[in-house]
Amino acid sequence: MSSRMTSKAFYDPHTWTVSYVVSDNATGRAAIIDPVLDYDAKSGCTGTESVKRILAHVAAHRLQVDWLLETHAHADHLSASHYLRERIGGKIAIGEHIRTVQSTFKSIFNLESGFIADGSQFDHLFKDGERFQIGSLEARAILVPGHTPADIAYLVDNAAFVGDTLFMPDVGTARADFPGGDAHALYRSIRTLLALPDETVMFVCHDYPPPSRQPQWQTTVHAQRTQNIHVHDGISEQQFVAMRKARDATLELPVLMLPSVQVNVRAGAMPPAEDNGVRYLKIPVDVLCS
Repeated sequence: MSSRMTSKAFYDPHTWTVSYVVSDNATGRAAIIDPVLDYDAKSGCTGTESVKRILAHVAAHRLQVDWLLETHAHADHLSASHYLRERIGGKIAIGEHIRTVQSTFKSIFNLESGFIADGSQFDHLFKDGERFQIGSLEARAILVPGHTPADIAYLVDNAAFVGDTLFMPDVGTARADFPGGDAHALYRSIRTLLALPDETVMFVCHDYPPPSRQPQWQTTVHAQRTQNIHVHDGISEQQFVAMRKARDATLELPVLMLPSVQVNVRAGAMPPAEDNGVRYLKIPVDVLCS
């Protein structure tokens, strides 16, 4: 990884999520990628212990946060982007196909009529290949659909933040069975990422480590191409899709999928309060059953 940038990882053991603060060493400008808002599924209570670690890092290094980057509308944790924007600023951004995800889940959750599936809840919607700056660092958004239609990877200098598309080589790849998911598209997205130079550093959004090791989140394109258990070089699209469909059929939905998606399609904001002043999250009955 280039000496021009610093990438600080924050691992949340409750959701196995890795958030990142990426900063330009020359200017102190920064981006935060996939921040986590704590949520207790039993009580419905939110918390900020995870994100306070990020805020402490930003303050300690006197960073100016320009971007709050989401790789997709996560199904396993609530986004803290809205919380962060209220406290330290920054533009909340995601891939432009979030509109498709919003439309799908507006129907599933029968969201309020005032919720418009046009992406306007976010400050910026990236197009595939769009370039942007983090201080003096050149960054590029890369559309990688498959896990969801809206997944985006961020290439910053010579580091790729790949969201859920790829995991560590010994864990494999993301599932593709959520509404709008597509195993064929996922394979092609992965091959796009693996076409980057071998030395490109890859940072993953989750790790589900086997008992033999501690959580990890940094790898390389070369390691993925040679060692990824699901999609190393030589695995065809047909083989991958067959594996992915068979594996996905055995997986339960993430514990926090129902609350998290409702919040994350709103850029991390909660639903509007009802007439009693309380905000509610919905549980659709007999809709997402396998």
